[in-house]
Amino acid sequence: MLDHLIRRATVVDGTGAPSYTADVALKDGRIAQIAEPDTLAPQTARTSEDAHGLVLAPGFVDPHTHYDAQLFWDPYATPSMNHGVTTVAGGNCGFTLAPLHPDRPEDADYTRRMMARVEGMALKALEDGVDWGWSTFGEYLDALDGRIAVNAGFMVGHCALRRYVMGPDAVGGQPTPDQLDAMLRLLHEAMDAGAWGLSTTQSSTHSDGDGHPVASRHARPAELLALSKAVGQHEGTQIEAIVAGCLDQFSDEEIDLFVEMSAVAGRPLNWNVLTIDAAVPERVPRQLAASERARRAGGRIVALTMPILTPMNMSLGTFCALNLIPGWGDVLNLPVPERIERLRDPGVRAEMLRRADSKEAGVFRRLADFGRYVIGDTYSEANAGLTGRVVRDIAAERGQDPFHCLVEICANDRLRTVLWPMPTDNDPASWALRQETWQHEDVLLGGSDAGAHLDRMCGAPYTTRFLGDCLRGRKLVSLEQAVKMLSDDPARLFGLRERGRIEEGYHADLVLFDPERIEAGPATLVHDLPGDSPRLDSKAIGVVSVRVNGVETIRDDAVTGAVPGTVLRSGRDTRTVSVK
Repeated sequence: MLDHLIRRATVVDGTGAPSYTADVALKDGRIAQIAEPDTLAPQTARTSEDAHGLVLAPGFVDPHTHYDAQLFWDPYATPSMNHGVTTVAGGNCGFTLAPLHPDRPEDADYTRRMMARVEGMALKALEDGVDWGWSTFGEYLDALDGRIAVNAGFMVGHCALRRYVMGPDAVGGQPTPDQLDAMLRLLHEAMDAGAWGLSTTQSSTHSDGDGHPVASRHARPAELLALSKAVGQHEGTQIEAIVAGCLDQFSDEEIDLFVEMSAVAGRPLNWNVLTIDAAVPERVPRQLAASERARRAGGRIVALTMPILTPMNMSLGTFCALNLIPGWGDVLNLPVPERIERLRDPGVRAEMLRRADSKEAGVFRRLADFGRYVIGDTYSEANAGLTGRVVRDIAAERGQDPFHCLVEICANDRLRTVLWPMPTDNDPASWALRQETWQHEDVLLGGSDAGAHLDRMCGAPYTTRFLGDCLRGRKLVSLEQAVKMLSDDPARLFGLRERGRIEEGYHADLVLFDPERIEAGPATLVHDLPGDSPRLDSKAIGVVSVRVNGVETIRDDAVTGAVPGTVLRSGRDTRTVSVK
């Protein structure tokens, strides 16, 4: 007998082919049969549902998340799974919770503080929500096995490898030949246990809990190439890497490094995030030049880009993207009273504005138009009535320049004021450039950072928001193409075995949704992390059901409690992807 029968669904199978109506039968976690509508009787299955008027698509694959910690207290990877995501890739940007040296318990504390700083995870949630009982990367994967609702695969982070081998010297030091050999052995062991490959960062925005550049930023090219070569010795592996130029435009040296890493490994390398803005037309060609050079050198470099504009929740009182503007951290890291005093100094504000609008600020120049900011939550009587108002209008009423006005509003709240910067790239020309860029063979949708920056941004709902835009908004691509971009394309990049399509014999990772309603709700702040810590959440609209390995995990935006997910291990669950 069949386990479940989905009758009369509009099947969008993930290949980009035209949709069709069919009955889809599930058994033992797989798609057992795809038949003409009404040819499979409901009584042939233990359960069935009529999906007339609904779209059945493959579960979506999010290629860039940081659910490494959250899955321990939230096995449902919310809100991603609510929005149709059935497979997540974690362990990105060089940051993982394993390996941890068994003789140095302080390494776990260092890792927690680093993740809290660089990935915006609540320290209290990391302390209370994770047991930290592993040493090896394999033990970390084993700790998740059998207790998650989504499928999840993980890269091994370069920072963890360095810290394990070099201890505190990982920050600022260079490995001896013996230490590099030890790092390589550790990487091989992790991939033997199922790690998807290596992730690393050289980005100037990544600092640890002490404010120092994270460990992998101190690695020289020879170390990165040795680790990359090791990745190529394992089945079904990848590289994920971040450099400073990812935020704006690559330097020649950064392109050389990416090309050599991918070529020596013989594996794809993906990076994020490609920011597309018609006001900077030279950015996309420059960034994709790395992909074109890699193909000529025997490698492949894939750029991740988001198909939506992700709103960002900011504040002058907590660590956020404003701290990453060159020179701003010197002011924004001060104690609050001193910070307010400095921000009220006209000379300090002028220098901050100069740095924010400089070439070195790169993509963060987008944050420098303070007149476009909208005031969010406020906390003082002096700011009553300002929520929802645009700073430019308030500044005009007060006869102040916008940044001065914004500083005074925030100072009234002891810097707790929530700020919402309005995007500068929401114009027709930028959307036309996105539509064109998505067609490039080395551009992939993704870069949500789901599981990170929890109270600052909410990228997880990009899947449903993109589908809603394709069906009822800008309609930049067809529904069939949009589904392919969210499912089969990332599945093929990672070499996932029998996932990403609706095809007989494939794993039954499925999302059933109403095409008339599919959308993401607004981001709202909730306090549901361990320790009552806050995060931004977004409701899924129009998602009727999500199934992972044939078992329903979401029904009408509510988790069912089932945990049928699989820890996807390289080689067993992934195959090697050709770079040719």
